[in-house]
Amino acid sequence: MDLSAVADHAPQTIDGAGREAAVVAPVVDRSDGDALLFTKRADHLGEHAGQMSFPGGGREPSDADLEATARREANEEIGLEPGEIDVVGRLDDIPTVSEYAVRPFVSRVPDRTYVPDEREVAEIAILPVAELTDLDNYASERRDHPHYGEIRLHFFRVDDYTVWGATGRMLVQLLELATDWEMPPDVDRVVGPDADFPV
Repeated sequence: MDLSAVADHAPQTIDGAGREAAVVAPVVDRSDGDALLFTKRADHLGEHAGQMSFPGGGREPSDADLEATARREANEEIGLEPGEIDVVGRLDDIPTVSEYAVRPFVSRVPDRTYVPDEREVAEIAILPVAELTDLDNYASERRDHPHYGEIRLHFFRVDDYTVWGATGRMLVQLLELATDWEMPPDVDRVVGPDADFPV
């Protein structure tokens, strides 16, 4: 991945959000190519249980800023030490259905074994960028959302994992900035607002 475009990106911010959160979008440099680290949220969590996400979470009053939030949460969730996180740049703030404004920090992190905190993380998945950018592994759908109107949902399926939702939106921007991947102009399907989400 060429992260220079991420470093140069002027991210859109969401100001005045009632609930703030931040994530680390961790890029792992491997001998066979870059990969991205995701967590699979524990099934017992109330919000987004079982979904793939980047390490992160809600801002606490003790956090100096949202970058501090991302570093603290990544440490709590997978044991990524704050000093191991080399922040390259930011993506646009993302609003979520759970009414958070999430700030993603794209970062280089070491290629090592990470240990999930089982209270929050069921599994850690490190997925090759080459697989994420393979259009055979991508699909999208358009549906009406009760809060946001017509939206496009993105689905990246690699090694039995599906990255979608807010993390899928972050991933689209990251791949478009840092690789030759481009989001296909047309959706694969249009579904009603009550249609089941793919698994």
